[in-house]
Amino acid sequence: MIIFRLIGESFRFAFDALRQNKLRTMLSLLAITIGIFVIIAVFSAVDTFRAKLQSSVDKLGSNTLYIQKWPWIFSDNFAWWKYMNRPTPNYRDFNALKERLDNVKGITYDVTASGRTVKYRSNSLDGVSITAATIEYNKTWNFDFEEGRYFTESEHANGSPICILGYTIANNLFDGESAIGKQIKLMGRRVTVVGVFKKEGEDMMGISQDELVLIPLSFGRSIIDVNSERYNPQITVRGLDEISLAEMESEVTAKFRAVRGVKPGAEDNFAINKATMITKQLDSLFDMVNIAGWVIGGFSILVGGFSIANIMFVSVKERTNLIGIQKSLGAKNYFILLQFIFESVLLCILGGLFGLLLVQLLLWTLLWAADVKIVIDIYNVMLGIGISITIGVISGFWPAYSASKLDPVEAIRS
Repeated sequence: MIIFRLIGESFRFAFDALRQNKLRTMLSLLAITIGIFVIIAVFSAVDTFRAKLQSSVDKLGSNTLYIQKWPWIFSDNFAWWKYMNRPTPNYRDFNALKERLDNVKGITYDVTASGRTVKYRSNSLDGVSITAATIEYNKTWNFDFEEGRYFTESEHANGSPICILGYTIANNLFDGESAIGKQIKLMGRRVTVVGVFKKEGEDMMGISQDELVLIPLSFGRSIIDVNSERYNPQITVRGLDEISLAEMESEVTAKFRAVRGVKPGAEDNFAINKATMITKQLDSLFDMVNIAGWVIGGFSILVGGFSIANIMFVSVKERTNLIGIQKSLGAKNYFILLQFIFESVLLCILGGLFGLLLVQLLLWTLLWAADVKIVIDIYNVMLGIGISITIGVISGFWPAYSASKLDPVEAIRS
């Protein structure tokens, strides 16, 4: 109880001192407020964009590999001529690899024709992407249906002229009516709609099924060259959940080298891409942004810390007579010490709270003006309060210590 009473009395002294010097208090808070605002604003923005980008990357699949001609990430010593001479993955490579792989959930070969036009009666849409894929596309990509269904084995084997539409395409072509059973025209052929993907919305990497037309590869072979490099052919392999990505990558690499006839010791003539490659690049990018936030906010907090230390020395000088009276009445050194440390901490906490308030006002403004939603994580709130308390203790300790060591007689005379 004595400890709690001591803390309560110290806070009351500190609050009275701050209340009696309002202008000085507000000026002292300014640097701390700006510093906390910069750090928390940067961290909140980074966390929000990291989460959005990560959700986009997750669509690629954490245990999915993409066999392509070009790697997603290039090294510093990028030898472009080597990649130019690589053969493009083709349908024959896909069939040979599929025969050799056992421990996989699904394997798909797909090609994409971009910038196409689809029509339904008088309605037409330009700039549509048409993807032709093998039957296990639903095992290598995650999606849900708004209505309809996926292709059947017989439809794919027979090359039936059918398709699945993205939500945006279906909504624009059919004006909100059901698309199932209707025929659209694409690349000079009439195709029956059997399904519509559920709306996914836009993401930061442009990975979405909303503006996609999916057709069976067996039908696609009749309208495009599925082995042509211009259609970006790729082989997608999704492993079983119980098998690690590294183990699956090792197996796929070895067996695709055998398919391509790559000699032992020779360099791969293909690239195996995965979502973790993008994740690592994003992590390094956001780490640099975080460091920049710490540096910019750190300078403001450093200035704020010196400002508060200076104000605390002024406060000690102004109250030297009162300190002498308190000590002559029996106040212990630690009571004087805590009194001024609590005042410094209270100053910094108020600055931190004002900084957090400014961040929240900024987020509301962005949401209202640009419909950009950024959320302050509870970790960032605790970080802001923790920094404020730390700066308060550091800035206030030496002035508080000097106050606690004053001789009561000399202090009363001053």
